[in-house]
Amino acid sequence: MAELKTQKTNASVEDFINTVEDEKKRADAQTLVQIFTKITGEKPAMWGTSIIGFGSYHYKSERSRQEGDWPRTGFSPRKANLSIYIMPGFGDYQDLLAKLGKHKTSVSCLYVKRLEDIDLKILEKIITKSFDEMQRQYPE
Repeated sequence: MAELKTQKTNASVEDFINTVEDEKKRADAQTLVQIFTKITGEKPAMWGTSIIGFGSYHYKSERSRQEGDWPRTGFSPRKANLSIYIMPGFGDYQDLLAKLGKHKTSVSCLYVKRLEDIDLKILEKIITKSFDEMQRQYPE
């Protein structure tokens, strides 16, 4: 079985954020670190070269033999968007997403261009609900 490419590293989150070229996106990333830290009570950690994760869990895929560790929640300040990882997916989040503001979603990613485009209180509710669900599904 192949080892997962994206794993937790000892790289500095602060150093990574300082490499984000766009000044606004860099400031948004710093704000997100504060929000995630407050909600999760976890220290931020780099996963691979571009994901800032909070907490971790061990999973085993039901469809393949793949298993590994992954952050319970986190984000990445990508060039096009801030990618926010809502690991349980969005099935139970439609009411909150309707109030969030300008965004897109995929299976477990919430894409936001800038934090000023969304309601941060709603984002905090989504992150809290997601983190709590991950704690329930994958107790430490």
